[in-house]
Amino acid sequence: MRFRRGASLDSGQVRDARGMPLGPVGGVVGGGGIVGVVIFLLLTVFNSGGGSGGLGLGGGSNDDLARNCRTGEDANQRQDCSIVGVVNSVQKYWHTATPRYRDADTQLFTQQVSTGCGTASSAVGPFYCPVDETVYIDLGFFEELKSRFGARGGPFAEAYVIAHEYGHHVQHIEGTDERVGNDRRGPQSGSVRLELQADCYAGVWARHALETKFIEELTAGDIADGLDAAAAVGDDRIQQQAQGRVSPEAFTHGTAEQRQRWFRTGYDTGEPPRCDTFNADAL
Repeated sequence: MRFRRGASLDSGQVRDARGMPLGPVGGVVGGGGIVGVVIFLLLTVFNSGGGSGGLGLGGGSNDDLARNCRTGEDANQRQDCSIVGVVNSVQKYWHTATPRYRDADTQLFTQQVSTGCGTASSAVGPFYCPVDETVYIDLGFFEELKSRFGARGGPFAEAYVIAHEYGHHVQHIEGTDERVGNDRRGPQSGSVRLELQADCYAGVWARHALETKFIEELTAGDIADGLDAAAAVGDDRIQQQAQGRVSPEAFTHGTAEQRQRWFRTGYDTGEPPRCDTFNADAL
């Protein structure tokens, strides 16, 4: 994945709270996550992960982002600037695809963060809080995606994770998250359908990423990295790794094959209506 060198980044869409003092330890009141290892119960069902490390991961501030992340060339050089570029691209696409779309900030943090949904540690990883309409990311999760979950990683694997979280924001705007209710576990559950739709939305954005003018190249290898990351965080793979067996009755996000297939559906069609997992007979 390569950003257009002359693209003008809007760092105002990303808040940098890395290295900020920690407050009292609490607990997120709700949700699940991109990996589904930790299942929190937000007001509605949403995201997860964990970690620390990588390029551009030191303590930061909004001023640092504004100074360091100005162009696509900066995004090609620094991980935090790459996050800014992906967020800009994803939101520009959804503004064209969804008339009611409104921006959601991304907040970078380390160790712990206070959110509208409660306090979360870095063990939660990337997640979306529907109460304050913000995506939260400890960038160290991307190292864990490789070291803990066995993904190859790479810039587009990271972009897939971010686009998945923004898929949840689209679902919140459209009220799709309300369809989950208490149907939160099982292979056909509302939670699984919600997460697979967010994977599909990530694929839709990828199909249109070059049109946003922030990204100028996505290769077949980049898409393969995204598919690899989607498989790495499948319920079946995580359960097999954690407990040595697969328990479909506890699924919250979908299998490796399903996550890949729905991302691919979004990417191949480029059409958000094709991501209607809630009316799909077979997931």
